[in-house]
Amino acid sequence: MLKELLYPLVKVFTPFNIFQYITFRAAYAAVTSLLIAFIFGPKIIQLLRDLKAGQSIRTDGPQTHLSKAGTPTMGGIMMIFSIVISLLLWQDIRNRYTWILLFCTLGFGAVGFIDDMLKIFRRNSAGIPARVKLLGQFTVATAVAVYLFVNRNPYTTQLYIPMFKEPILDLGWWWIPFAVLLQVGFSNAVNLTDGLDGLATGLVIMAGIAFAVICYLSGRQDYATYLQIPYLPGTGELAILCLAYVGAAVGFLWFNTHPAEVMMGDTGSLALGGILGTLALIVKKEILLLVIGGVFVMEAASVIIQVAFYQWKKKRVFLMAPLHHHFELKGWPEVKVVVRFWILGGLFLILSLSTLKIQ
Repeated sequence: MLKELLYPLVKVFTPFNIFQYITFRAAYAAVTSLLIAFIFGPKIIQLLRDLKAGQSIRTDGPQTHLSKAGTPTMGGIMMIFSIVISLLLWQDIRNRYTWILLFCTLGFGAVGFIDDMLKIFRRNSAGIPARVKLLGQFTVATAVAVYLFVNRNPYTTQLYIPMFKEPILDLGWWWIPFAVLLQVGFSNAVNLTDGLDGLATGLVIMAGIAFAVICYLSGRQDYATYLQIPYLPGTGELAILCLAYVGAAVGFLWFNTHPAEVMMGDTGSLALGGILGTLALIVKKEILLLVIGGVFVMEAASVIIQVAFYQWKKKRVFLMAPLHHHFELKGWPEVKVVVRFWILGGLFLILSLSTLKIQ
């Protein structure tokens, strides 16, 4: 919005020329979302306390978590609010990709919000039925996938794997169910990871940084040609969303770090995971997403393995799933689990960006 308002005045005031640069707008999108989270965070937390929007804790989990009962949840509202306002201020409003991501953010966030509200009203950890929750996620994901497919470019349905210049497969219309599953799967992977103070928040910051770099490079023909990755006009603008996403998460982490004053809840985790899945689809990094979000993949895989093995052998592979609870029950303090998982997330970030050159 600011670009459309101020850049045309460049003939009157030359410094307004800076609004044409994505790097400038992306940097200030991060600052804007960070400041919004800082300023409105305490007010939102107090509002959640007044509404008695406290977190319900599973009694079969680590006993140290019982002290967290009553901590305000639905803090994801803070991040979504910060991202949306920052994005509306700094994005190029003519870019369709940012509107797709805005729809994705609000859509997945709405599903999580309804789930959180039911948990609060019922005073337990059971929100909307799993089938209904998945239906909501699939509805949002399908709308995004169909729109991208109908307005596809030459690369949309092609599948790339890291360190290979050429696509390995053209999925054709099968890309739609693939895209839907990726969005829903990653939305739930972030949701499963959000079980310790600051864990998911720190990891989405790293993933957001990775995608900010990838989106910017993919939207520049010179860099895309040099790196031999698909050149996707318009995707450079998504770096603005990515850094708004990072700024909002950093601001939220101020309140979410141990001991947390607020938890993101499904409102935040489903929205943040959905954003990552959609970004991967747009910039053709669907497989690389599994590296960028390696810790999220590990957490989701631990749940799948635990359930499948228990149904088969009636035995557990892990002391408890998701994986972070396994290490807690082995005696690791919560902060140690979080920091070590962040370290893994940082390694995955470096590894994923290195693949852009190794082709």
